[in-house]
Formats: sequence, C-alpha cells, structure tokens
Amino acid sequence: MNEETQKQSHPERDNPDWERDLLQKLAFASFREQRRARRWGIFFKFSLLAYFVLLLVFYLPVEVDSSASGEEHTALVKIEGLITEGGDVNAEQVIGSLQDAFEDQNTKGVILQINSPGGTPVQAGYINDEMVRLREKYPKIPLYAVISDICASGGYYVAAAADQIYADKSSVVGSIGVLINGFGFVEAMENLGVERRLLTAGEHKGLFDPFSPQNPQEVAHLRSVLDDLYQQFIAVVKRGRGDRLQGAEEELFSGLVWSGRQAIRLGLVDGLGSVEYVAREVIGAEEVVDFTGERDYLERFAERLGASMGKVLTRQLGLGLTVPGATE
Repeated sequence: MNEETQKQSHPERDNPDWERDLLQKLAFASFREQRRARRWGIFFKFSLLAYFVLLLVFYLPVEVDSSASGEEHTALVKIEGLITEGGDVNAEQVIGSLQDAFEDQNTKGVILQINSPGGTPVQAGYINDEMVRLREKYPKIPLYAVISDICASGGYYVAAAADQIYADKSSVVGSIGVLINGFGFVEAMENLGVERRLLTAGEHKGLFDPFSPQNPQEVAHLRSVLDDLYQQFIAVVKRGRGDRLQGAEEELFSGLVWSGRQAIRLGLVDGLGSVEYVAREVIGAEEVVDFTGERDYLERFAERLGASMGKVLTRQLGLGLTVPGATE
C-alpha cells in the first residue's frame, strides 16, 4: 500500500478535528430532520383544524328565519325514534321545537310528525302536557299529529294531545299499554351448579333480580305499579280523544296495534293524510318550515368523528378534550 492510499484510508491523520466535523454534520442532519418533522407536524395540525372547522360548518344547524318572508306557513316538528331521556328524541328537544313553532308570528298551524315505537312514560308525558299548554296559550293555531310508519305506546301517548291525528292507511297505530320484562336464570344456574349470593339492605332491594326466584309479593307490587301507569295512559288518551273513541275499552286499551285505516274506525285516528296533505288541505298553508331542533352540534360532531379520531385531534391540537369512548 503506497502513501497516497494510506492517506485516503485514514483521513483523520490529515484532519485532527475530524471527530468534531462529524459531530457537526450529525447535529445539522438531526436539526434538519427535526425541522422537517416540525413542518409536517404543523401541516398535519392545520389540516386537522381545517377538517374540524369544515365539519362544524357542515353540521352546524342553520337558523331558519321564517318571519323574514312575511308569509304564513305550516310549522313542522318531527319525532323519529324512541322517546327517552338523553336520547336523540327527548322531551326537552321536542318541547323546545314546539315552542319555537308556536311562537313564530307566521305559523298558521303546527304539525307534529311522529314515527316512534314508544318511549318512557315520563318523557312522553312531558311532551303531552306541553302540547296541551300550547294549545290553550295559542287557541288560533291548530296542532295536528301526522303518523308516518309507526305511532305506538309512548308515541301515541304524545299524539293523543293533538287537535286531530292523521295517518297513512298502512301506518301502525296503538299499543296502548305498559310493560316490564326481563329474564329468569334460576334453573339454568342450578343446572350449572352456580350459587347465587345476593346481599341487600332493604327487604325488596333485589326486586326482579333475574338470578333469584320470583317473589309473589314483589310480582303483585310490580303489577300495581304497572296498573297505575296504565290507568294514567288511558286517562291521557280519553282526555285527548274524548267522544271520538269508538271501540270497546277492552279492545282499545289491550296493547294491540292496528293499521291506519283500522284506527280510524276505532277513533284513534281522524283521517288519512301526509304532512303535505295536512299542510295544504287542512291548515291551508302549503309551505312547510321545519322547526325540529337537533342535538348540540359539538356532541353530534364528536360522535361522527369517532373516538379514535377524537384521540388524534386531542393530542395534536392539545385541546385536552375527553371524547366518550376514547381510551389511552
């Protein structure tokens, strides 16, 4: 090996500071890499922020100023789904929508469109009571219930407070009754050799426990509770429908359901018609303005975005939000 080759193989001999130069190169390379990563991080954050803003704009409820046109209209409020506390359909949301509809100076009539298999008696009762109050407060504005696919149980509890009820001939109407259900696993546990250990403070705190034998005294008590709720339901229907009810009570309040056409015969429905028909032919204001309130758009956005996306958003933007369902 000649001298020139040895020099090329050992550059550190010609440059005693080669270690410092190498460290500088590594440091600069690391700095450039960090700067590149930071730029991408900023880009990613702004992209997420833009996506967040677009979704907010897309799902933000649009305020309808129906009074600006100066024309009379039919106000529409929709009930779609189970009527439950904290659910997509609840008393607070429906009542607020009805109040807005009645308070609008150009509302000629209000339609409550119902497509619900039922709900809790408390939530349905709140809505029914408010409908009665609004009808008394605004006697010149009629309130009609229009049934689409189904109006059963708690759904009909609400509809009974309307001035008149319309349905499609194929709608399912009725189910006036109250129920409580569950399961019993006592024999299954015995066959499996599983021992039930239940401690309560209060003799009947384990009421309707599915892993314990039925207690006749507790069953009788539950039946009395159901009967009280049942009688309340019957009273609400009688108050709302009055002399229009035609069938025998044993049939009307048996928990059975009927088609829209059959319900007319029983006095549960006043006529056949859609929202458009009632607005045009009954109320006389063909223009329909939807007053249905929606859940808070931030809540709906969080649900649509999903828990995983919420976690990324929280970390990248440093919002410190707690997204339901998200785990670290």
